[in-house]
Amino acid sequence: MQVNILEAKTRLSQLIKAVQAGEEVVIANRGAPVAKIVPAAKGPDERPGGAQLILGWLDRHPLPGYARRSGDEIDAEIAAERMSWD
Repeated sequence: MQVNILEAKTRLSQLIKAVQAGEEVVIANRGAPVAKIVPAAKGPDERPGGAQLILGWLDRHPLPGYARRSGDEIDAEIAAERMSWD
């Protein structure tokens, strides 16, 4: 469904119900599409860049051994860097 900006402003709640029912709503300015309302992801795992997606990718693509550091090693490097600022 395509609506103009004024119609979208006046019918927003109806448009949101249509989106919840699975329909895509395109908002147009003078007939030219400028925005699309689509259903939101169901949870954080489905969002692009969601934490669980990133952690899953890291599990499937582990760092090579030379690039792995423990939390203590990272903390020590941060402390050393901060000391060099003084």
